[in-house]
Amino acid sequence: MLVFITAPVFAQQISTELKNWEFRRTDEQAWRTATVPGTVHTDLLHHKLIPDPFRDANEKGVQWIDKKDWEYRTRLNITPELLRHDVISLEFEGLDTYADVYVNDALVLKAENMFVRREVPVKKHLKPGRNTLRILFHSPVAHDMPKFLAERLVYPAGNDASDIPLGIFARKAPYHYGWDWGPRLVTSGIWRPVRLKAWSKAQIKDSWLRQQQLTDAQATLEAALTLEVHKPGAYNIIVKSPHEEFATQQLHQSLSAGKHQLRLPFTIPQPQRWWPNGQGDQKLYPVEVAVVSGGDTLQKLRQRIGLRTIEVVNKKDEHGTSFFVKVNGRAIFMKGSNYIPQDNFLPRATPERYKKLFDDMKEANFNMVRVWGGGIYENDQFYDLADEAGILVWQDFMFACTLYPSDPGFLQQVKEEAEDNITRLRNHPSLALWCGNNEIAVAIKNWGWKDGYAYTDKQWKQLLEGYETLFHQLLPDAVKTHDPGRFYFPSSPISNWGKAEDFKHGDNHYWGVWHGMEWFEAFATHVPRFMSEYGFQSFPDIHTVRRYADTSQWDIHSYVMQAHQKSFTRGNAAIKTYMDHYYKPPKNFPAFLYLSQVLQAEGMKVGMEAHRRAMPFCMGTLYWQLNDCWPGASWSGIDYFGRWKALHYFVKKAYAPVLISHSKQAGRVVTHLVSDLPEPETAMLHLQLMDMNGKEIWQEQMLVRTKTGGSEMVHSIPIQDMLNGADRTRVILYSKLLKNNKVLSENVFYFAAPRLLQLPKAAIAAEVEEKDGKMMVRLQSGSLARNVYLSLEQDDSSHFSDNYFDLLPGRAQIVEVKTRLAKEQVKEQLRIMHLANACRE
Repeated sequence: MLVFITAPVFAQQISTELKNWEFRRTDEQAWRTATVPGTVHTDLLHHKLIPDPFRDANEKGVQWIDKKDWEYRTRLNITPELLRHDVISLEFEGLDTYADVYVNDALVLKAENMFVRREVPVKKHLKPGRNTLRILFHSPVAHDMPKFLAERLVYPAGNDASDIPLGIFARKAPYHYGWDWGPRLVTSGIWRPVRLKAWSKAQIKDSWLRQQQLTDAQATLEAALTLEVHKPGAYNIIVKSPHEEFATQQLHQSLSAGKHQLRLPFTIPQPQRWWPNGQGDQKLYPVEVAVVSGGDTLQKLRQRIGLRTIEVVNKKDEHGTSFFVKVNGRAIFMKGSNYIPQDNFLPRATPERYKKLFDDMKEANFNMVRVWGGGIYENDQFYDLADEAGILVWQDFMFACTLYPSDPGFLQQVKEEAEDNITRLRNHPSLALWCGNNEIAVAIKNWGWKDGYAYTDKQWKQLLEGYETLFHQLLPDAVKTHDPGRFYFPSSPISNWGKAEDFKHGDNHYWGVWHGMEWFEAFATHVPRFMSEYGFQSFPDIHTVRRYADTSQWDIHSYVMQAHQKSFTRGNAAIKTYMDHYYKPPKNFPAFLYLSQVLQAEGMKVGMEAHRRAMPFCMGTLYWQLNDCWPGASWSGIDYFGRWKALHYFVKKAYAPVLISHSKQAGRVVTHLVSDLPEPETAMLHLQLMDMNGKEIWQEQMLVRTKTGGSEMVHSIPIQDMLNGADRTRVILYSKLLKNNKVLSENVFYFAAPRLLQLPKAAIAAEVEEKDGKMMVRLQSGSLARNVYLSLEQDDSSHFSDNYFDLLPGRAQIVEVKTRLAKEQVKEQLRIMHLANACRE
């Protein structure tokens, strides 16, 4: 099949995405249809040449794919009209990874970096009529094995799930080689679009709308443009507002052939500021930048800017070393998570999946997401959605958990990668900071690499010098050159989690819970200045497990369930240990899956609330992890298929703008009122101790005023005085904050571990009704039902507005359900599980 390339308007730049691809293994003759963007694995799967790597234990059976070379091709029909353009080029947004590109058998590009866009002039290789574009992908394993053999040095890449870690040599997504939450599926292919571009006279290579100054009266900006001129002449550069929100500016210039850096200042009067989610609006100004010659508009770019100031404050203070974010001069507590790529086969992450994930983040009151350094620099849609949602982006460079080569060739690859991605992302108002790597600095000091890998003093010195060059020189220089003023720091975390002193300095990854096997209560005492990683694993629910394991494998010790648990050192044993400590045993396998999620959510709630209570000492909480790249056990709050686990429902409440939080301190129940709102609120706080059938034992009410962007203790009472002889295993403390009869926050506090609670056998009455086109479930019980979980037996795409919640005695709870089922089907298929009926006596 041919791709027909035409040029309908000669004066304008044209860009056509290339389709109709074929692929083959290079040691075979048969060509088969291919999907681009795509991967070799997904093309083979489409043709049923391999089993689904995400099902059963099939991952191991497809490891041969990364040992082979693969080839893609498409054919172009080039018209004489197209050839009249001055320049015709191929634009590759992403080639994964070692690729030779041929146009009509002429080698035009040797690509070696998955993260770098390439544009290659090809006009001289084209002819009218039929042309062939062919891309040869070399096996990343075969390509990089000679590098290992030459160095004879094993790098400490513990997450690389192979005997010889080769991922460190490739500028390719590190998680493709395996991680403790995902499989080893080392892909090749055209993972982002390929376009044929044609233009004449001049084109804009880059447009940076750089904010210079921002006041209430005026925003001063500069359009910093890189213009590539093919034909010398007079050019007119225009910067305008499509909505007439600022005056049009023009620059007339006579330019010679070559690249030119042009600067065109403009101002926006009475600017509206861009704010993070929960702090204000996300005003985005559209800006058009055009280049005109002889009355013809050669090219027009439309971009968006948000006007704000961002400062990351990382300075010595009375407590140690701060780490917090100020936006528009306001210190804001960061609430969010760590994000990993949404699929091992990246092109399968559709625009709809991106949109849903950001909707999920915003609904859960996020204002920050960390793009973790073992994945990818995300696509443009990701950052556009972040701009629109008001979710700040903590952006890692793509380095994680190992040392790296530092030879000139590798450093040159990183330099090009940094420049390309910094210039691509710097326009986004959501971009908050750059971080050099994930966990390498603390690993050098604390993970025993030198002795564990038996490095000689000379080898260790060379590795450390390479680290210094890469993260303390090359990357900060790139940020300073291409995104000056943006905060950069070499490695997250700044401090380790082993000693009390570590929690006083910078950001922290606290893994005492899980890796250190400390109980959840440690979250309340190990609170850093900024928590940028902490977490606990759970399994996905039964709907998701059904998609990769049949009923014969419904046991955590089965080979399929083990294959989908990548945390080999802890994994299922840790989940079971914590579960046995806090809960009674589950009755069956679905109950075990449910209980693993409740365990994770209740444990993480301790940490999230503790971090917020500690404001302003602690100014951020980013848990590990938001999402999954395949179905299986992991630390995620949203599973691979987009289903909310219990954790994400708990996050939504723990990250609410106003939070009531209780804790035990020195024999007392202490109540904190936390607020992220920019203005204070006056409201009535209700505290009520009741038994599990709803009988009131103690109550108190008080008028309170929230502290603007802060935390304050508003009530404290000895536990014994509150209980007044009541059995702590049979009571709950219910609190709510009311303003004009609207609940701003509510919470339930327990005085004993779940396994000790004397939970009643709650009988939950459920009614299903439709109202205003919405399906609602109304629940009520005469006694407490803890962690109520709702599901629909045959609808694995359903979603409940609330879930895993505590249903209080005598109080109705109405939950909206989004489902493809009709009302009567919902009635038939509604399943209700709660702690008392999921666990054995």
